Amino acid sequence: MMLPLDDGRVVVPGNRWDLLAGRDPEPARIAVVIPYYEQQARLDLMLRALDLQDHPRHLVEVVVADDGSAVAPHIADTGLAVTVVRQEDRGFRAAAARNLGAAQTDADVLCFLDADTIPEPGYLRRISRLPALLPDALVVGRRRHADLTGWTPDRLAAWWSGDDAPDELAEPGWLLDAYRDSDDLLRIDHRSYRYVISSVMCCSRTLFGDVGGFDETFEDYGGEDWEYAHRAVVNGAVLHHARDAVAWHDGADWGDRDVEDRAAAKNREAVAVARLVADPDARRSGLRYAVPEIAVDVDTATHGLGSLVATIGGFLAQDVGVWLNGPRATDLHAELRVEDPRIHVGDVPEWLRRRCPMTVALSGRPVLGRDAVARLLTAAAEPEVAEVRVDGPDGATVVCRASWAVNRVRRWTGGAVRFTDPADASRVGDVVAVPAAAVGLTSAAPDATLAW
Repeated sequence: MMLPLDDGRVVVPGNRWDLLAGRDPEPARIAVVIPYYEQQARLDLMLRALDLQDHPRHLVEVVVADDGSAVAPHIADTGLAVTVVRQEDRGFRAAAARNLGAAQTDADVLCFLDADTIPEPGYLRRISRLPALLPDALVVGRRRHADLTGWTPDRLAAWWSGDDAPDELAEPGWLLDAYRDSDDLLRIDHRSYRYVISSVMCCSRTLFGDVGGFDETFEDYGGEDWEYAHRAVVNGAVLHHARDAVAWHDGADWGDRDVEDRAAAKNREAVAVARLVADPDARRSGLRYAVPEIAVDVDTATHGLGSLVATIGGFLAQDVGVWLNGPRATDLHAELRVEDPRIHVGDVPEWLRRRCPMTVALSGRPVLGRDAVARLLTAAAEPEVAEVRVDGPDGATVVCRASWAVNRVRRWTGGAVRFTDPADASRVGDVVAVPAAAVGLTSAAPDATLAW
C-alpha cells in the first residue's frame, strides 16, 4: 500500500520500493554533484557523458566540487549549466566536497558521481526515477569497471553505439552477490548500508537535507559513504539498487588495485566507521562508542534504587546507552554510584535518535532477562517492523521502536510536506504486541533487594 504525500509524491511501508514498479515520474530537476581532485582528463570524459544523457538537458545542472586541486578544473564547452566550487586542500575530504556541491543547488534530486565514473546515456533518467516518486529513496546505481587509458570525449558516442569499447575489468563479486541475493536491496538487513556506493548514488534533496549530508569528520579515503547510508537508513531511507543505471569506473575496484599498506588503510577505515555506525558486525571487538546501537529511555517516576538496577540490568549486555529521566533521575543516578559512561541523566538527545538504529522506552518497573531482551530486540529489528510492545503487570511496559520508522514518520508529519491522510503515519511499519508471559516480563518492587 502506497501512502500519498500532499505534494504528489508517496511514502511506502518498510522498504517496499517494488510497489512503484512500472510507474514513471515527470522528469526531475537533477543536480549532478562531482567531487574532483586533479582529474582533468576524467572530468572531460564525465562532462561529455553528461552531454549525451537522454534526460531533458534543461533539467540537468552540474556542480564540480574541487577538493583543493593545485589548479582549478577547466570546464570544456558544454551545453550544460556547470558550476565549480572549491575548498582548500586539507587531505581527502570527499565528504565535505559533496556537501559543498550539494549546497550550491536547489534541484529536487541529487545525483553523486565521482569524476572517474562515466555514466551511460540513460543513467540520470534511470537512477532518478525512484527518488522523484519516493523522496525517501536512496538509490545506488551499477558501477562497472573499464580501463579508459587514452580515451577522449569524442570516442564516447562510438562506445555507446557499440562501435568501440574499452577493455572491461572485473566487478567486485561481493557487491554482485549482495544485489542478487537481496533482489536489488528489496530485502534489507542491518548490513545493507554497505552496498550503497557514493560514486553512483542518488537521493532526493529532501532526504539528503533531513539526514544532514555526509559526515565531514571523514578525512581519509573510504567509509564516508557507508556512514551516510547507515544514517540514512536510521532516518527512514528506502534502499534500492538500480541495476539498469550503469556508470563505468576508470580502473579496477579498490580490492583489485595494488594498494600500499592495504591492511593498515582498511583498519583505519574500519575504526572510523565503527565509531559512528552502530552495526554489531562493525563492533564485534566489544569496544563501546558514543553512538550506541540502542538508546534506552527509562522513566524513573516510580523507581527505587533496587528496581532501577533490576530494570536496566537486562539491557546492559547489549550495545546500549541508558538515559534516566523524570524527577527522581538525578538522585537515583547518584545513588547508583556507577562510573559507567553509558548511563546518563535526561532525555535521549535528538541527534542520537537519528543515529541509533533502535530506541527502547521503559515505563513502570519492568524486569526482563538478558535472553528475553535479546529476543525482543531481534524481533524489533525485522525489516517491516516499526514497533514491538510488551505490557506487563503494575504498568510495567517495554516498547522497542525501530528508528527508521520513527524518523520516517517524523519527516512526513512535521514538515512542509505531509501525509495526505494523517492516519498513514501508523502504516509505515508493523506494530507487534508480545504477551508478557512469552518473554517473562515481571514488575519489580521499588525496594527490590540487591543483596547477594
